[in-house]
Amino acid sequence: MIALFGLAACVLPGAERAEQTTGAADYAAFCAGCHGAGGKGDGEMAAGLSQKPADLTALAKGNGGTFPTTRVMAQIWGYTGGQDGGRVMPQFAALLDGELVPYDGGDGIMTPTPIRLVELAEHLKTLQKP
Repeated sequence: MIALFGLAACVLPGAERAEQTTGAADYAAFCAGCHGAGGKGDGEMAAGLSQKPADLTALAKGNGGTFPTTRVMAQIWGYTGGQDGGRVMPQFAALLDGELVPYDGGDGIMTPTPIRLVELAEHLKTLQKP
């Protein structure tokens, strides 16, 4: 019980997220330029890229019908760098860093995860096509 009070003391009174964002808003700001508003990989900047952006509407379909949450979040965050360490997609860790929430990315383990990364992944789930 004492530990609980100790943790509560770490939170400043009145402290809230500095800016209220949503997964949809972050998607529009950070992803749609390349992946397109609907996630098909047809954003305004896609034509100028050396590699076509992924069709984000087919992630679950390409994974046996299950959205690959942990893999997608790792790609967005920047943990995956491709076979030779090169990436076409920028890392968004610095932009999405912030308040942590417990989240199960599909592996059964509740992991402290930046809330904006969770919200973005949850938004991508809404773009999935059968």
